[in-house]
Amino acid sequence: MRAPHTLSEWEIPMATKRLVVMEKKRQRTPNNQSAALRPTVARKVMFSPAEIGASPGRTAAFDPRLFLAKLAAGKTSLEYQGSESVFSQGDAADAVFYIQSGKVKLTVVSKSGKEAVVAILPEASFFGEGCLAGQPVRMATASAVQQSSIVRVAKPVMLNLLHQEPEFAERFLAYLLSRNIRMEADLVDHLFNSSEKRLARLLLLLANFGQESKPIPVIAKMSQETLAEMIGTTRSRVSFFMNRFRELGFIDYDGGGMHVHSSLVSVVLHD
Repeated sequence: MRAPHTLSEWEIPMATKRLVVMEKKRQRTPNNQSAALRPTVARKVMFSPAEIGASPGRTAAFDPRLFLAKLAAGKTSLEYQGSESVFSQGDAADAVFYIQSGKVKLTVVSKSGKEAVVAILPEASFFGEGCLAGQPVRMATASAVQQSSIVRVAKPVMLNLLHQEPEFAERFLAYLLSRNIRMEADLVDHLFNSSEKRLARLLLLLANFGQESKPIPVIAKMSQETLAEMIGTTRSRVSFFMNRFRELGFIDYDGGGMHVHSSLVSVVLHD
């Protein structure tokens, strides 16, 4: 198996209808059908922050913990297990949350009971900020994807911090804008990409490939039902693609979780 490529200068595109210069290799099977996608050698592809949803370099040094540490009151640190709810849709919106470690999933349920995943937020993300704009109740449910450490900051305390710390306010706004761009990219991915590409992109994002934070190739195991829910397909389809990724050497498993190789990006770039 070819050694995995690094993604130090690669980014995950938000749509497949993008011109990407790369080498494509296909093998022919005895019945003259195209063989399954194999790892290929791809050239480095550069995209601007606006295209990929990455925040500008100026926000890379933003460390909210330095500001949150100054808070003497109105702040609570809580631990959550996988699938445990942080807040539910319809709850009173009275605080902002910050993920110190772990990941959080935001979901919305319609009146008919249909559930949709809005976003998967990684470590160092804020959520629940709608209360700062006067949102009276939560419009989504937030739940931990894995064991997570989360800081809860009461709404009045957060507003005071934004007023008293101009630097924090500026960086916080930049973060929210960059996250909105990322969520738009997720929507485009959901609308136009195949379920196989959506799954590959999700695994890469869960492993932090293509983001400012350092990649974490080994991610906690997730049920296939959870992955299916995140990309809007069935568990059987996820099972099929996961087995295929494993056979091709894009992922593997050990006692610590799932290991995601950077070569999985070839599935996203393949057209």
